[in-house]
Amino acid sequence: MPVDKKSQYISQRRVARKLAVIAIYQWQMTQNDYADIYLGLQEDKDLSKDMTKADMAYFQSLSKTVIENVEAIDAELNPFLDRDAEHLDQIERAVLRMATCELKNHAEVPYKVAVNEAVNLSKKFGADQAHKFINGVLDKVGAKLRPSE
Repeated sequence: MPVDKKSQYISQRRVARKLAVIAIYQWQMTQNDYADIYLGLQEDKDLSKDMTKADMAYFQSLSKTVIENVEAIDAELNPFLDRDAEHLDQIERAVLRMATCELKNHAEVPYKVAVNEAVNLSKKFGADQAHKFINGVLDKVGAKLRPSE
């Protein structure tokens, strides 16, 4: 059976987002630089397998952009939070930062896709009802960053 290129592309992007959330989370917890976090992902047996399945350029674009421009990413996000970003759950904050970066810098990704992917990641890694919070915040961020969509 031939490999569906579109499905493969979607899958590679999905894995890249997952790895980006993990990298951003690790950065938030350790404040290590991007290179150290990247190396750590490569050394982890399970995550290194994911790296072979991911769109690594996309992973780097998301994770490195957030780490190097966190103030700008947070500036887009903070007006829509009901509390200070420092009081958010670390997973929620990593997912919100990754998705805000995607909405801001990757116009080729439809707004609804970016939000849906973030919601799915928060269902996988976050607290029970975190996905509802993520969806609500990103809906507002998306409306601001992508008013034409």
